[in-house]
Amino acid sequence: MIRVRLASIVLAAAAVGTLLAGCERPPIDNVQVGFRGVGMEQNYNPRLMAAVIEANQPPAPLEPASADGPKASAVYQNVKVLGDLSVGQFTRTMVAMTNWVAPKEGPEAGCLYCHNPANFADDSKYTKIVSRRMVQMTQNINVNWKQHVADTGVTCYTCHRGQPVPANVWFDPAPLKHDVTGMLGDRALQNSPAASVKLASLPYDPFGPYLAGDKPIRVQGDTALPTGNRASTKQTEFTYSLMVHMSDSLGVNCTYCHNSRSWQDWEQSPPQRATAWYGIRMARQLNNEYMTPLTGTFPANRLGPTGDVPKLNCATCHQGAYKPLFGAPMAKDHPELGGGGAALPTAAAPAAPAPAPAATTGLAPATVFFAVGSSALTDEGSKVLVGLASSLKASADAKVAISGFHSAAGSLAQNQELAKQRAFAVRDALKAAGIPEDRLVLEKPMQTEANVSGEDPRSRRVDVAVR
Repeated sequence: MIRVRLASIVLAAAAVGTLLAGCERPPIDNVQVGFRGVGMEQNYNPRLMAAVIEANQPPAPLEPASADGPKASAVYQNVKVLGDLSVGQFTRTMVAMTNWVAPKEGPEAGCLYCHNPANFADDSKYTKIVSRRMVQMTQNINVNWKQHVADTGVTCYTCHRGQPVPANVWFDPAPLKHDVTGMLGDRALQNSPAASVKLASLPYDPFGPYLAGDKPIRVQGDTALPTGNRASTKQTEFTYSLMVHMSDSLGVNCTYCHNSRSWQDWEQSPPQRATAWYGIRMARQLNNEYMTPLTGTFPANRLGPTGDVPKLNCATCHQGAYKPLFGAPMAKDHPELGGGGAALPTAAAPAAPAPAPAATTGLAPATVFFAVGSSALTDEGSKVLVGLASSLKASADAKVAISGFHSAAGSLAQNQELAKQRAFAVRDALKAAGIPEDRLVLEKPMQTEANVSGEDPRSRRVDVAVR
């Protein structure tokens, strides 16, 4: 009898131990990030955070180089980017990039990772063509996406961390073997636990629809399904899969960007939600305008299972930190990568289709949000326009189309007038910043789709698109 009881106790203890194996033992640090009483706090395990902190230490910058002397393009052959730097500045940048991307010893490390040792001007290595385009992408991020990276900026190290290929990239997934034709039918990318969604049963590819495509990211619909509303349960689960990826990539929970009192309301959300909004659109542009056009440049062994190039997501830069490298000012020591804030010229991607106007000017589209019933610019909207005006001044031939949006609810005439006044406010702010009026084209006010409530911020915005 005693032996039976002892065996039962041992089995019970083992079962409890198994159940608790996935739990984290205290202490846990709690950081309040929002209003009291609404659960807006972050929980951190100091033991786990130690590894994250260690992995997000920035490298020491190299000593600055003099701007004096001949330009790199006058001394070296086939310099298609950074040729306006002095030889000293150019050499410093090349050394820094080597340390960031290929620092290890070996026949393909250091300068030889990108260059032919017999002729450094040769473009026969695909890595040289790709790295040239990545420099242009870095410049674009630092200059045109300050709504997301602010003045902190990025360098090659932000993603690479001393590795030729960043640790966190994604490819289009290969079709599952038994989908559609199998007994279970089309699983819609669900119920196949994957690391991309922390082994949940959610759709395991949140990247294709949102970080390459522009599918709407939302959970709640405004109307019943028969009216054309597509905010279905399936869309909700895809949205959650993206949110799980973002939380895991930044090492935060949902309340970092959302107010748990009202998850969908932008007026009650912290500023980080707007930063994330821009980050999604930044990743989308980088994947579509910088990575995908390089498909023909990469060798077959570097492509994904469906033949696509590696692309970036939130984890590529953040790697478990709420800010990449915990906010280390990476671009400050490298103004040649856009850290100085001035727009820099970029060359077209090799073997790419004819670029869109935004690619030729180096300008990214901008969106300005307004308060309910107001046409006055907010502080955040003014900051967006300051950055846009700076880029427009550096791209003298670029024009922009200014489009005001309004809700489908209420008086059509009043809504259109409000959208028009908001567009006027954006135009006048750009004029005041020194942009000639003939470069600012006003479009007819447009109504947002499937937005009857009028509370969605998309219904009170002005889009500024490059022509």
